Amino acid sequence: MSNAKIGSVAFIGLGIMGGPMAANLVKAGYTVTGFNLTQPPIDALVAAGGKGATSIADAVRDADAVITMVPADPHVEQVMYGPDGVLENVRPGTLVIDMSSIKPSTSIGVAARGGELGLRVLDAPVSGGEAGAIEAVLSIMVGGAEEDFASALPLFEALGKTIVRVGPYGAGQTVKAANQLIVAGNIQLVAEALLFLERAGVDTEAGLEVLGGGLAGSTVMARKGDSMRARQFKPGFRIDLHHKDMGIVSEAARELGLVLPFGALATSLVAALRAQGDGDLDHSGLLLGLERLNGLADSPRSAGGNA
Repeated sequence: MSNAKIGSVAFIGLGIMGGPMAANLVKAGYTVTGFNLTQPPIDALVAAGGKGATSIADAVRDADAVITMVPADPHVEQVMYGPDGVLENVRPGTLVIDMSSIKPSTSIGVAARGGELGLRVLDAPVSGGEAGAIEAVLSIMVGGAEEDFASALPLFEALGKTIVRVGPYGAGQTVKAANQLIVAGNIQLVAEALLFLERAGVDTEAGLEVLGGGLAGSTVMARKGDSMRARQFKPGFRIDLHHKDMGIVSEAARELGLVLPFGALATSLVAALRAQGDGDLDHSGLLLGLERLNGLADSPRSAGGNA
């Protein structure tokens, strides 16, 4: 990997995903300046060899590339627009990469405004969760111009393993919405299979091992199976965020005139868990919602589910 064309990177949003991603760019040899609304994640980046900034403008002013990783559409708009935002404070020609998961229309709007200002803009949402961010094995789905994708590729290679340009502006977000649809359904089905095995008295460790080696196997089962068995739902990707993403799926499907029956059910189950006050749990906490449906929420083996 060569980073000769891009030496300095501003990273805005150092949360569960952004923090380790920024640290991996430092490891890859980039000069990384980070900004976050709270100070501890900035301090963590500095401890990892990066630099801290006191504002977005301070972070992006001299950067060759800017990466933003924030929770939702309003945050992207707040970070990108306005006199203190990214677009008004970077140098012309700067590569601006939003890796948040948002509506395709928002990404298209950012790209349009960036183009008016002489910037190169990509939408590049990711999949892989906190573990994928830490291990730099994220799947990255990119929308934007081919030449801008080529310029950004060395950065992406420091963050992930599966990196694909999927189309023009906004296409990355459309593919990410499809990803979240599949992940929500997969988690729910793994939860149902696990509860099914438990009720039948099967050794669930052995059961999931053999299921994982066949057609039923999935990354969800491999990464979430053990923690689901232990009822440990420490957030790697919060229900709150998956609820937001399923809203994006529903809105996009409606605009396309599509009926997604299983997607609608998965959306309802995510929304129900959030309504029950568990929005801060990992999305594998769908198992907790399933237990409640089966009258098992107060069983001793579920008591650790909020850990």
